[in-house]
Amino acid sequence: MATDIVAQLADSLAKTAVEDGELSYKGQGRKLDDAKSVEDMVKEIQDFEGLQALRLEGNTFGVEAAQAIAKALEAKSDFKRCYWSDMFTGRLRSEIPPALNSLGGALMLAGARLTVLDLSDNAFGPDGVKGIEGLLKSVACFTLQELRLNNCGMGIGGGKILAASLMQCHQKSSAENTPLRLKVFVAGRNRLENDGATALAQAFKLMGSLEEVHMPQNGINHPGVTALALAMQQNPGLRILNLNDNTFTEKGAVAMAQALKDLRSIQVINFGDCLVRPEGARAIADTVSEGLPILKELNLSYGEITAEAALAVVQAVKNKDQLEKLDLNGNCLGDDGCKALKDAMEEMNMGEFLGSLSDDEGEPEDEEDEDVDEDEDEEDEDVEEEEEEEEEEEEEEEGEESSQNKLSTPTSAPRPPDVSSFLSFPSPDKLLKLGAKRALLVQQQVDVTDAAKTAEAFLKIASVYKENNEVKNAVLDTIDGLLRKAFSTPSFQGYSFVSSLLVLLGLIKSEDKVKPVLVVPGHLHALEHIVRQDYFPKESVAVLEAFVSRSGKSLESCGNARNSLQSTLQRVRSQS
Repeated sequence: MATDIVAQLADSLAKTAVEDGELSYKGQGRKLDDAKSVEDMVKEIQDFEGLQALRLEGNTFGVEAAQAIAKALEAKSDFKRCYWSDMFTGRLRSEIPPALNSLGGALMLAGARLTVLDLSDNAFGPDGVKGIEGLLKSVACFTLQELRLNNCGMGIGGGKILAASLMQCHQKSSAENTPLRLKVFVAGRNRLENDGATALAQAFKLMGSLEEVHMPQNGINHPGVTALALAMQQNPGLRILNLNDNTFTEKGAVAMAQALKDLRSIQVINFGDCLVRPEGARAIADTVSEGLPILKELNLSYGEITAEAALAVVQAVKNKDQLEKLDLNGNCLGDDGCKALKDAMEEMNMGEFLGSLSDDEGEPEDEEDEDVDEDEDEEDEDVEEEEEEEEEEEEEEEGEESSQNKLSTPTSAPRPPDVSSFLSFPSPDKLLKLGAKRALLVQQQVDVTDAAKTAEAFLKIASVYKENNEVKNAVLDTIDGLLRKAFSTPSFQGYSFVSSLLVLLGLIKSEDKVKPVLVVPGHLHALEHIVRQDYFPKESVAVLEAFVSRSGKSLESCGNARNSLQSTLQRVRSQS
């Protein structure tokens, strides 16, 4: 009897935190399709006096279930915080906008004044942004301080809709002398690219209130980075700037360095995997040396930075008495350069703050400047070239060129679909554009004799997984083609492939200190698919199950996908 009472109390405490008016159903892994399935939630919401926060993450809600919860929220005028990440796993893309519309409409009817809106890990695409467009423009968001939309697949279109909504919210709130003062903006892994980033930069510039900006892995090149740099200058209270794994090149890095000169509140700068190159690193070093008095962390890892430029960065942090970490790993320092950096930091009594240099790429080979410029131009103009190719193909089809023009300027043959571009910056659109032969094209690009490279390619393909049938089928067909070929190759080591997967997923540590990926539900859905296929070795299923079952931070954001994968692994293992 006492045990039952303790269990009931624990359950109650897990659901509610009366002190801050929070009701939580976090991580329960429930599939809630209709009004009946959420009757208990609805009653608890209705009965909760002074409800300020609702956690729904880690469950999956259908349209009817969302509408029932929305109805209960219509009377909650004290409501402030929406923790609604990862709540549509396994749902059709078309279900998400009406569900979000219902929930947002309820908050507007209630007269709520939001401070936090977290819809991360929902993969709802541009249509999902339309589902919250009305809410973002409404009085309910005049008080918004944190907007978290990480890993939502917004794309360029969604980024533009979001930017326009924020700008309208700011204009309307300013007219009532309560201007929107957003402090935290999170939108990593959204394929915003240059146009999406540039649109959002306009909104950031208008608000001028940002303290944290997190936009890693968005395929942004130097035009978008430059637009963001100009916007950051108008946000003097900025403390954290995370643009990890975008492509600055020197132009973008120099523009960002210039912007940082005006930001004396900056504490954390993460430009890792941004290809800042030596000139960009020197520009950033100059800015750090001249200002940024309370800098705590500076990440310039994996940026093709040479030893000389890295030493300039080290000298720049000499008088930063609040510095806690300097990351220059994965650059082109060479053994002598690594030693010089360590010695310089030790001489300044800051050796403990220098991160590992274990992934150093070694001294760069001599290359002509022209080659570097050409590479940079190719990176910056990928989108323009794709548009030009489409225009050329349309002109050919419509027969708009005169015969004279055809003779004087013969049309070049269209380029084959760019597999390398997809594998560098994966997106559903790029995968679909590879056409019906995408599986073969990917097989030709990936060295299937190398288990580690095959694992990396698998995760890149899986990262664009969506419940949309066209994308889902394209992802799974491409993965099947790649892995079927790999596992049928005599020299391919299946055990090494699984080990590499576990390392990249952050489930085990590598002796080589390989950098894990940011795990998304698509990775786990794809894993769930391959373990059921005949080409996948059944002896590896138990290994996967053992590590996926462990508690760990890397899979925390994929609650439902993880639970589903665990169930499938158990079922496959029991059948073998």
